Amino acid sequence: MLIVAALLVLFIVYEHGKQPAAAPPGRGARGGQNGPVAVAVASAVTGNIDVKIPALGTVTPLATVTVRTQITGVLQKVFFTEGQMVHQGEPLAQIDPRPYQAALQQAQGNLKRDQALLADARLDLKRYEGLVKEDSIAQQQLDTQRALVDQYVGTIESDEGQVNTAKVNLVYTHITAPVTGRVGLRQVDPGNYVTPSDTNGIVLINQLQPITIIFSVPEDNVSPLMKRIHDGATLTVEAFDRTNSLKIADGKLLTVDNTIDVTTGTVKLRAQFENADGALFPNQFVNIQLLQDVLHDQVIMPNSAVRRGAPNGVTTTFVYVVNGADQTVSVRPVSLGVVDGERVAVSAGLKPGEIVVTEGGDRLRDGATVQLPKAQAAGAVPGDKPAVPGTPGQHRRPRGKPPQ
Repeated sequence: MLIVAALLVLFIVYEHGKQPAAAPPGRGARGGQNGPVAVAVASAVTGNIDVKIPALGTVTPLATVTVRTQITGVLQKVFFTEGQMVHQGEPLAQIDPRPYQAALQQAQGNLKRDQALLADARLDLKRYEGLVKEDSIAQQQLDTQRALVDQYVGTIESDEGQVNTAKVNLVYTHITAPVTGRVGLRQVDPGNYVTPSDTNGIVLINQLQPITIIFSVPEDNVSPLMKRIHDGATLTVEAFDRTNSLKIADGKLLTVDNTIDVTTGTVKLRAQFENADGALFPNQFVNIQLLQDVLHDQVIMPNSAVRRGAPNGVTTTFVYVVNGADQTVSVRPVSLGVVDGERVAVSAGLKPGEIVVTEGGDRLRDGATVQLPKAQAAGAVPGDKPAVPGTPGQHRRPRGKPPQ
């Protein structure tokens, strides 16, 4: 009997050791806090929100000019430095002008000779007209002299054209910048024989101030855009870097293409930027935000307050609204409107002044008590995001779905 009693005592002690230890104060069976949950909040406000169209764009110079010679000759001098900013009319290069100076001198000499012949022929014509009246010469001789005068007149007009051509060719020996812009790498060195048929020309000039960006938007946006343009509105365009985090420049919409690309269902647009600081570079890839419209008197809240789940068994979009009396939260289904960065417009389900939870909502459920930071307990301010304290060993539920 003593052996049986000892074995029974050992069994009771063993079974007692297998029972779980009691939960420490302040923790529930699910590992969550029994007390208020610390959260960050913001107030829904009434304001304006921008309707923007995102797009991908390529920086395109307003003018791209390949500087070529218009005459043949030896390139004597180059007056620009690669990468230099030049203004319209500034000298860029010079071709040997001596052959064209000689051609001009020859044309001018031919013109003077023919002018002298014309003057002599006109004097003879005047004499012949007097002799014909006296019946001293035949009428045919007078007619021949008149034809000779007309011939010399035509010859002089041809000589004047040759003189003008020689002058133009002489001007072409001095190559100037056709537009204001930045020159690229030199394509030919001094001493080379250049011709108008050279493919690469002498240098390429890109106009950078102002500069444009070409981007495409879906065809569904064409009708609203054209309506705004026909109403005389000036649509602003913002250019961001490749990561879409740094704004590079502000511009305005310049024009809309006249055809929709049927392969992509988009239409091209061109926006113009002053680019005074040179931040935009030709063929640079940028992200575009086209301001299509501004909606006024909208209920706006932070985008971080939006949650998606099934609080009532039906998947919906909702927010946690803080009840000011007892600092509990209620699940409130909402209908969202336009999203503008970190802000979103609420078309239904929320009123201005109501306080919504922006951080810490993954640990809440309908009717839960929350703890507001002192700065927000007095009055919630949109954008304030205090740290949410955590408890070691605390398990976090997936964001969006409140506990059942």
